[in-house]
Amino acid sequence: MSQYPDRIRLQSLTDKITTAAEAAKLVKNGMTVGMSGFTRAGEAKALPVALAERARHEELKITLITGASLGNDLDKLMAESGLLARRMPFQSDAGLRKAINSGEVMFIDQHLSDTAEQLRGGSLKPVDVAIIEACAITEEGGIVPTTSVGNSATFGATADKIIIELNLAHPLALEGLHDIYFPEKRPNRHPIPLISTEQRIGLPYIPVDPAKIAAIVITDQEDSYSTVLPPDGDTQAIANHLIAFLEKEVAAGHMTNSLLPLQAGVGTIANAVMNGLLQSNFSGLTMYSEVLQDSTFELFDAGKLDFASGCSFTLSESMSNHVIANLDKYKDRLVLRPQELSNHPEIVRRLGIIGINTALEFDIYGNVNSTHVNGTHMMNGLGGSGDFTRNAHLAIFVTKSVAKGGAISSVVPMTPHVDHNEHDVDILVTEIGLADLRGLAPRERAQVIINHCVHPDFRPAMQDYFDRACATVGGQTPHILSEAFSWHTNMQQTGHMLGNK
Repeated sequence: MSQYPDRIRLQSLTDKITTAAEAAKLVKNGMTVGMSGFTRAGEAKALPVALAERARHEELKITLITGASLGNDLDKLMAESGLLARRMPFQSDAGLRKAINSGEVMFIDQHLSDTAEQLRGGSLKPVDVAIIEACAITEEGGIVPTTSVGNSATFGATADKIIIELNLAHPLALEGLHDIYFPEKRPNRHPIPLISTEQRIGLPYIPVDPAKIAAIVITDQEDSYSTVLPPDGDTQAIANHLIAFLEKEVAAGHMTNSLLPLQAGVGTIANAVMNGLLQSNFSGLTMYSEVLQDSTFELFDAGKLDFASGCSFTLSESMSNHVIANLDKYKDRLVLRPQELSNHPEIVRRLGIIGINTALEFDIYGNVNSTHVNGTHMMNGLGGSGDFTRNAHLAIFVTKSVAKGGAISSVVPMTPHVDHNEHDVDILVTEIGLADLRGLAPRERAQVIINHCVHPDFRPAMQDYFDRACATVGGQTPHILSEAFSWHTNMQQTGHMLGNK
């Protein structure tokens, strides 16, 4: 009788069970490692710790590719141990962020749909070792993921060796939730045959050659829980503005009361906006998104949401316990896909996604900065926001109008870093109001944004800047270059964007 017969169903693989320390020896200095995990869900738990421990005592540096950010402080642990030479395509850890901004770790910030394509196409160095968390291994050696898929399918297909972390903390009931599909090779690739959110087009496990499975490490550890904060007055106001806008779209006949499939970026504001739909009149909603947050299951429980397709679950402790306890109730209304499918431009354009993402700041012409403080210091990364923004039916960005107790305006004359340019952005929303930029020229956009999104404390100065730019400089997109970044330099010098205030 094999160990863990319900979890390891290919008898020959039981000989591969070992410790994390032994498995970590398969990773050599200079290797590229592909690791499961997407926004604090489904990451390997033991191998990162074992690799960081090795890095403290020997020369060991790796390029680490994941799906997105890792949980359990693992990015911090690996960065502080000196393990990471390069990291991609996303992160959200303060410790790793410090190492990136100091130049100790080279960070490659990517659209999350691109990484798998670049690995298959040879644009990135091949993965030497894949480390993938699983809740089971099938009779054929297929890997059943846990609470995220991310880039794990591509890592498993392309890596020379695979280490599986079999996590007993994740229930076997997760099996059947996943939909693993690989786009065909270029240049004669057929269309991806996905035409609705609830459709399944692939396998419920990651198919791999069992001969590549070099080690299996048994773990029993939960994912990190979401740190998303509950809605507040400002986020409720943002939600109210957006709901009123969508109601007008329905009244105009642009969509039905079920809207179009929804996508929401990870984080407090986007999650709170989705939570605001609980009080709306919309029903029969669907989601085609990356991360499924607490609001997804609140909408399920309220009878508002019919189906959700994502790449991972990132839930608070109470919601995680609720979902796992009621997985049978949700399972036929959920699917988790690889991130190149959850974010694929072809599918986003076909389904007509309503994309709702969070901005750090945006400028008066509609250019959005999602990633860099003062244009230089990385926060988290681009994530999937660009995949959705460029291709969505409606590309919406939300943010509070001010930050740091009112010292910082989230609307500025010119963003010092642009992740999403004005040509891709349709709607901007703050608690002050909503700016519909569709069909507007740059000068028209600027006035609508000033009128509807800028906080009253900053509006007179913003109006003055725009009026003087139009009068003294002119052009299609008026700017006074000597002043365009003055708000940011004021902040650096005085602690307030308008100077000594």
